[in-house]
Amino acid sequence: MEPIFLTDWRQFVVFSIEGPHPKVLIETDTLKSVIVGLESGQQIPPHPAPTAVYHFLDGSGWMIVDEKRFPVQAGTTIVVPQGVQRGVEAKSKLSFLGTHSGEKTSEDQQL
Repeated sequence: MEPIFLTDWRQFVVFSIEGPHPKVLIETDTLKSVIVGLESGQQIPPHPAPTAVYHFLDGSGWMIVDEKRFPVQAGTTIVVPQGVQRGVEAKSKLSFLGTHSGEKTSEDQQL
């Protein structure tokens, strides 16, 4: 596999009125990393997933972790343990990098 060098993540993020379309940067048995764009008002409903790190690149909104709401904006990073419910709500156009371990839960969904 060749290295991926992103000089500008904005050229990879996808925004759609139909909802999130994560752009996969890498997916192996042990690691998955995506760039996600949400339009204002869109969300990724809370769901359990593997241990993950979310780094917000642009915009503002909320990350829901086990029913607690955390404000997010460019520069915010949130680490969520395996199996813990998590979701994202966009207050404005919102972009983030999500990376999780390759371990799967029975209800694993998009980051």
